[in-house]
Amino acid sequence: MIKGPWAIIYWQESSRTLWFGKDAFGRRSLLVHWPTVEDPRFLLSSVSPTSSVANGSGLDSENGDSIHRFWEELPCGVYSISFGVSESGLCVCGEVTKHEWINSMWKELIEWERNLVVPRPEDLSTSSGLAQTVLVVLKESVKRRTSLHSIFQGEKEVVPVAVLFSGGLDSMILAALLDQCLDPKYEVDLLNVSFDGPNAPDRISAKAGIKELKMIAPLRRWKLIEIDADLPKLTLETKRVMSLINPADTYMDLNIGTALWLAARGDGWIHEESDNQEDSQRTRYKSDARILLVGAGADEQCAGYGRHRTKYRNGSWTALDQEMKLDMQRIWKRNLGRDDRCIADNGKEARFPFLDEDVIKTLLDIPLWEIADLEQPSGMGDKKILRQVAKLLGLHEVAKMPKRAIQFGSRIARESNRKNFGSNRAANQASAGSVRFNAPLE
Repeated sequence: MIKGPWAIIYWQESSRTLWFGKDAFGRRSLLVHWPTVEDPRFLLSSVSPTSSVANGSGLDSENGDSIHRFWEELPCGVYSISFGVSESGLCVCGEVTKHEWINSMWKELIEWERNLVVPRPEDLSTSSGLAQTVLVVLKESVKRRTSLHSIFQGEKEVVPVAVLFSGGLDSMILAALLDQCLDPKYEVDLLNVSFDGPNAPDRISAKAGIKELKMIAPLRRWKLIEIDADLPKLTLETKRVMSLINPADTYMDLNIGTALWLAARGDGWIHEESDNQEDSQRTRYKSDARILLVGAGADEQCAGYGRHRTKYRNGSWTALDQEMKLDMQRIWKRNLGRDDRCIADNGKEARFPFLDEDVIKTLLDIPLWEIADLEQPSGMGDKKILRQVAKLLGLHEVAKMPKRAIQFGSRIARESNRKNFGSNRAANQASAGSVRFNAPLE
């Protein structure tokens, strides 16, 4: 059984069969164009060509208010096409077969059925100690993704791995666990993006976060890479990201994709440490790390989104469970393909410790009321189990921080709203996050 992220296209000459597919959670990008009347070709690609966004080139057809997307995220699974020649001999033909997962664990994780959803009154008054179980399996997940034999070769002592770092709960847990898994001689790059210089919430929390990390891991050389961006000046970069996130096409996707792309590029500033804090120099720095740890999957599995609280308020535990299940079953389509493409474009590989199979299984086996308690305010009840993990790691300050999405924490959403809608207020009235953007012409 193959665990972990993968996508594959394999031609089996002996049987004239094309095999293709990706892992059960879609952690690696694979796009497909299914044959249509307008374009009968069958195409597979890890990323869409720039032309399909920048000038259309006939690739995206528009009909009234509906847009047929030329490229689609390939649904998770393994597929095959056995090719033959048509009776006329004029074309190659084949039928797509989707193969069922044979391993029972895969079926269980995909179905994402939690057995313990609705608590009894006495369940809410007892403490389980399950956070320690989650901590152990999360540490093993980070170790699996950062063991040096698989990510570092050569004599040069470069930073082998970096963390997409907001200073929030998920990235702080990953950084603390990385410290426990990585040889002490290596530095760790913490990549932080801001569209409002030192004033963005994520920059403020990142600076607070690195202080807390230095308290629990004083021997580690932590580097906070401050990646500052000015959205109006990112014309070429924005066009590139539009291509990378395709077939996603909303301003929210563009904002998230841009922030991820800039973070993965790793080109920013660091503060050189000195004995006198007043004299610290800000110098240019580009991260050479090829592996980027990303916290994707934590919010979906631990009720970290605002809509989870809304569902719980309107439909209690069962409604919350169904919303979390929906999130996990569509994460391949909404998040992971987009994120993988934006990060990989900079020659880095995204690794998702919260989406390790063993982590998913462990969290799914835990009663829902131990995962989250949405009767508590934001910053306490949401992602309750991860807040307990943070405390076990000695991260007591971040354990109290509320959730903040990258597009808001970096302030790219605010800048995008001003640029494309005139103001935040106008953008909110237009539900800007779900509005489709218009790709610029060449």
